[in-house]
Amino acid sequence: MTTRYDTLTHLRPGGAQPSKLLETAPNPYADRDYTIDISTPEFTCLCPVTGQPDFAEISILYVPDQRIVELKSLKLYLWSYRNEGIFHETVVNKILDDLVAAAAPRRMEVVGTFNVRGGLKTVVTARHEGGN
Repeated sequence: MTTRYDTLTHLRPGGAQPSKLLETAPNPYADRDYTIDISTPEFTCLCPVTGQPDFAEISILYVPDQRIVELKSLKLYLWSYRNEGIFHETVVNKILDDLVAAAAPRRMEVVGTFNVRGGLKTVVTARHEGGN
């Protein structure tokens, strides 16, 4: 039996590897504004200078349009940064850019709240308003 979700490759057995592929599904309520709020306290990436791990909570808040982000693909996408050297500002903006490219939301905000390192706490917020 074929469903409209057959193209979601990460939901198949063996699909649990880090991946930059963000998959989407049709929004069943595209005729209304509603908010989807997703967060993970387990995000990690590496400092591009020292190679030391950086830990953060990543929060994604968006109003979808025609597509919604498939959650397992998002999990694997975020996991793909685990061994990548990247600055806090860059990774938050890259996540926003990639999610906007994949799902074309009406509005989206990505917030990275990074754990204290060297006595400094960093919070990076990036926003997209539809049409930008």
